[in-house]
Amino acid sequence: MNILQISTSDAGGGAERVAANLSKAYSERGHHSWLAVGSKRGNDSGVIEIPNNAASTWWVDLCRRLGKRLERFSESLPGLWRVAPFCENPRREIEGLLGIEDFNYPATRRIVRLPPAQPDIVHCHNLHPNYFDLRELPRLSLEAPMVLTLHDAWLMSGHCAHSFDCDRWKIGCGHCPDLSIYPAIQRDATAYNWKRKQDIFARSRFYVSTPSEWLMQKVKQSLLGPSVLEARVIPNGVDTSVFHPGNQQAARALLGIPPDCRMLLFTGNKTRRNLWKDYATMRNAIARIGDDGGQKPILFVALGEDAPAERVGHAELRFVPYENDPQRVVAYYRAADIYIHAARADTFPNTVIEALACGTPVVATAVGGIPEQVKGLSMEYQQCALKQLNRHGPDEATGAMVPMGDATAMADCIQTLMDDEPLRRKLSANASCDVRQRFELKRQIETYLNWYEQLVKANA
Repeated sequence: MNILQISTSDAGGGAERVAANLSKAYSERGHHSWLAVGSKRGNDSGVIEIPNNAASTWWVDLCRRLGKRLERFSESLPGLWRVAPFCENPRREIEGLLGIEDFNYPATRRIVRLPPAQPDIVHCHNLHPNYFDLRELPRLSLEAPMVLTLHDAWLMSGHCAHSFDCDRWKIGCGHCPDLSIYPAIQRDATAYNWKRKQDIFARSRFYVSTPSEWLMQKVKQSLLGPSVLEARVIPNGVDTSVFHPGNQQAARALLGIPPDCRMLLFTGNKTRRNLWKDYATMRNAIARIGDDGGQKPILFVALGEDAPAERVGHAELRFVPYENDPQRVVAYYRAADIYIHAARADTFPNTVIEALACGTPVVATAVGGIPEQVKGLSMEYQQCALKQLNRHGPDEATGAMVPMGDATAMADCIQTLMDDEPLRRKLSANASCDVRQRFELKRQIETYLNWYEQLVKANA
């Protein structure tokens, strides 16, 4: 098959890695696979950067050249930085001031002609931010069967990728409680943005997949629902030939981590400032554990943050910059005793299944799709609301679920697993086994390829 995927970039966060992994795997299986991206960072010939600048009109091109020339005078004219963007792309700047989402990316209209062959299937991943014109979806969805994989809820809202406690995305948005949520807008045009998306989707034909049942339930309640021809929950996969258990002490020696400490790990981009994560709850939980003392020192490693180390009670908090090398990332998972993941919103974090694949038990907040990843251990202290999530015995459990923002519950779960080494080892074995059964990358790849074949045959 000729498979075209569309994504923001060929490298970056979880959604970008999912698209890149699938594209590489399709090529390895003999398919003609291309990945069209808003920003190309690598040198893979199968990755095509969408030429939005080259596809601009003569007027936009003229404005852009004028804006670039004005930048030369930015030092001598201090206020010029406010004017130059308007000269470079006046429409985009005006719409931005009004809070209107930016769909002005002209190369979208010929995106299916970027590969050397006409695609049999078009698979779109995140269509934000700032590289894709949603208004082209009705036409593009008629040129080839189109699959939309949602990695967040942006397509269903008037501006935000996750709405937290707000349900206005169900009824048309407007009166937005927080315009600063990513992707932020300057004015409340959420009702207009929502209605524009609804009109676009009503004229489109596409198939929708989500990595979690949690997000799929939102799809069914949203403006997307009436336009979906078929929907499937297809969990993200992890490559277990890379992410698998290994020698803990060897991993610690490689990373310079003390062999006798109790190590906790969290992986996330810009850990302390990440809107979706909950660093404060993790820090408070670690402080509670550290205050209990104990014979072994406690080390919390935050991978994905460049900052000086600090101490909280008896625990050391160590920050490690973003790591590109998968083998070193794997070493951090193997070195850890427990992976902790506190979040305010999360669809299906790859880091959780990567940790589990490496045999690291997970203690996480029960938000979004995380309860679908972790089989929670039944514990007596847990609240009734969480007993249905933490219902697994030691022979099945892979970690524990705690309420969002509950540092005490998180600390209690971590302490329980740290104090009971046989239990922790059992959960470790369960975790790697469960990932091989449910979240193996090969499973995700084959599921998509089988679906593609069905769609191509049905639309022939």
